Amino acid sequence: MSNLSKLEFVVLDISGKNYLSWVLDAEIHLAAKALKNTIIQGNETSCQDKAKAMIFLRHHLDGGLKTEYLTLKDPFKLWSSLKERYDHLKATILPRARYELIHLRLHIFKTVSEYNSVVFRITSQLKLCGKIVNDEDLLEKTLSTFHESNMVLQQQYREKGLKKYSELISCLLVTEKHNTLLMKNHETRPTGSVPFFEVNMAAATQKSERRQNYYRGRGRGHSRERGQRYGRG
Repeated sequence: MSNLSKLEFVVLDISGKNYLSWVLDAEIHLAAKALKNTIIQGNETSCQDKAKAMIFLRHHLDGGLKTEYLTLKDPFKLWSSLKERYDHLKATILPRARYELIHLRLHIFKTVSEYNSVVFRITSQLKLCGKIVNDEDLLEKTLSTFHESNMVLQQQYREKGLKKYSELISCLLVTEKHNTLLMKNHETRPTGSVPFFEVNMAAATQKSERRQNYYRGRGRGHSRERGQRYGRG
């Protein structure tokens, strides 16, 4: 656990399933440590920087990969070897990500947040493969996959002239929140029913009237008893 806590990002799995994200993380961290030049061909970095970069990269490799590349001491050679070994994965990830984006539909998700999360996962995979999805494409994808019962709402969002996907998602989240509140209110108090406060007031009034009628009846009974006792009536 102590070693895991020192990791700055997830280690590269020997299967290479996380290679694309691992490469991005490694590049960012090496740049932050002023060591990115060590993985560039023909670099003239010092032996000390190369050693630092090598220690860092090996620390974020699966145990099996560490053993396989045990004899490599140059970070550029290690980087190149990993690229040669796993870079072909783009050929399988790219088509799958494209397929998922094509068949993505807003109306099949329960919440806007779930839909947005999937959008970011797919677009991130495409970006790692060198394919950028712009805001215009994401706006059209989202607006064109509204449920048919929300065509009026879709038209209203189109008329807003939104330019950014994030703006549309913000609007949808607000609308979703309001609709959820309305549904909760409806479930708690269906349309046409009397508000809780009025129901409670009516019940209290009826109870009070019954109590008054009860004591009023008791009072008349006692009056008749007193009249008979004293020879009246």
